[in-house]
Amino acid sequence: MLYAFAALFCFQLLGEALVRLLGLPLPGALMGMLLLLAAIAALGRVPEALERTASGLLQNMMLLFIPAIVGVMLHFERIAREWLPFLAAGMGGAAVTLVVTACTLRWLLRKQPAAGECAP
Repeated sequence: MLYAFAALFCFQLLGEALVRLLGLPLPGALMGMLLLLAAIAALGRVPEALERTASGLLQNMMLLFIPAIVGVMLHFERIAREWLPFLAAGMGGAAVTLVVTACTLRWLLRKQPAAGECAP
């Protein structure tokens, strides 16, 4: 577990460093996740320790959102004044997520062999 947390933090640190050095308009954490994805793709599998740790983090993900929720509550007056952009962003983000998820599922189902067929 310690190995997996160290790997996650190292990829985040590397992502932050690359974003700052190259002046990229991306969050460093996103760049770190992309680098982690590339490393896992190059390895061809997810290391067992990383899989167990990520599974544990995903099961407790709501705890990771508490700081963001508190931040929103601290700026509640601003949200009350500018509610329309927040509403549009929330609905637009949900719609984009739904469409991308549906398209990905459709693409994955086409690549899956039909019931009763043998995979090549």
